[in-house]
Amino acid sequence: MAEPGLIRDYLAALSAELPAPVVVELAGGLEQTHRHYLGQGLDPDAAARAAVAEFGEPQVVVAAFTSTSPARRAARKLLAIGPVVGACWGAALVINRAWAWPVPVGVRVLLGAALITVIGLLAAAAFGRHYRSATRAAAAGCAGIAVLDATVAIAVSLAVPAVIWPVIVASAASAVRISFATRGLRSVLTG
Repeated sequence: MAEPGLIRDYLAALSAELPAPVVVELAGGLEQTHRHYLGQGLDPDAAARAAVAEFGEPQVVVAAFTSTSPARRAARKLLAIGPVVGACWGAALVINRAWAWPVPVGVRVLLGAALITVIGLLAAAAFGRHYRSATRAAAAGCAGIAVLDATVAIAVSLAVPAVIWPVIVASAASAVRISFATRGLRSVLTG
């Protein structure tokens, strides 16, 4: 059975925002709904209009999928645990008088800018309205936070002459966040 142009256009609108497997699943449901209305005696175009109306506007469908996307979940989890990990590192750095370390200002600025960028990416993923852009932002944010955590944990461990408990706690918090970030990245890339 040839699909009416309205259904083709509807699926094209969904394809622009959602991953192919999701669109294929929605297409199957839309086709069944279309056949249901044909079985009730509607002509193909009227059945297509009824099926599309039952599914809802494409932007509403995309918004529903976006709000439950793996990208949004991963980003929100990382944003929620961020202040705890940051507080652990803040305490470790203050106790170890990090301001006196021979770290070039450019490196400090670069790390700060990278952290702000990663937080921005995670916020864009957590609160974005577009599935694909939220997925891209979450993937970059998950990878970025894992790299930043690993970098800081290694750098501080090398800079501190003796390992003291705040550094151990902060490193453990970073390890947990790296675990969340890598699992989140995996779910974002497969979802």
